[in-house]
Amino acid sequence: MWPQSLQEKQEGLMQAILVAFGRAVVSQLHIRMLLLTVVPFVLSMLIWGVVLWFCLNAMMDWTQAFFLENDGFTTASNVLTWLGLATLKTVVVPLISMWILLPLMIFTALIFVGVIAMPFIVRHVGGRHYKGLEQRKGGSFFGSLWTSVSSFLIFLVLWLVSLPLSLIIPFMFVAQALLWGWVTYRVMAYDALADYADAEERKAILKQHRWPLLCIGTLATLLGAAPMLLWLGGAVFLFFLPVFATGAIWLYVLVFVFTGLWFQHYVLQALATYRVEHGDAGPKDVMPLLDLPEIAEPPSPTTPSA
Repeated sequence: MWPQSLQEKQEGLMQAILVAFGRAVVSQLHIRMLLLTVVPFVLSMLIWGVVLWFCLNAMMDWTQAFFLENDGFTTASNVLTWLGLATLKTVVVPLISMWILLPLMIFTALIFVGVIAMPFIVRHVGGRHYKGLEQRKGGSFFGSLWTSVSSFLIFLVLWLVSLPLSLIIPFMFVAQALLWGWVTYRVMAYDALADYADAEERKAILKQHRWPLLCIGTLATLLGAAPMLLWLGGAVFLFFLPVFATGAIWLYVLVFVFTGLWFQHYVLQALATYRVEHGDAGPKDVMPLLDLPEIAEPPSPTTPSA
């Protein structure tokens, strides 16, 4: 029966996600992957060191002026008191300022990892675990850039629209996790398939596995909770802002490198399975495969003949 088949396929996909996670953990512990965090971290630090040095005070002044003009302090005080966070009322301006800058900081780290680290991740995972998989070069640098920029612009609009949900704690975490999970999977999945899949294969993989890929992106977003708290903690303890910001940026880079490994293992296995299932596996593609089924659409009801 179809429901039983769907359940089996969902279990297979969950198994594939967990297997890719385990392989990503092992890959992350490799010295090359640990060193791979250095360059994106240094570049992110240089950019955000300059931004915070020259722009943070201006951002805080603008936020304070906006709050004064719109009675924002009273509203923020009431909300924080209702949440049991009344002690944060004295740092609401720097907290809001750092919260506004947070998506830009995360996206900067994501872009640097995508541009600098992902090519090394692709070669590391493909060369060590998928030597027989043919590279069909269906992606490009400009395709990756367009995917990243367009995804972030869509994300930014949705993030601004969802800001009112920040007043409701459960919805805030769900909305933020799903939004970041979506943009992460969009950027990472394209880069992970760019060298190995052709354009048709990439579209098919992204369509058939969009929910598992979104799941990986969302779970990876939850791993970013620690650096997010560090980043916002810099607003609470301004004296330690450089230390907190440095730790947050490095942790975000580390999380994104791990996420890249996770996506890479998943999509290459999905691609190898796709080629075998469609009879398109050449001699180079013969390799041990994990059963990685796609989620089929439910059968459409048949119309009785007249």
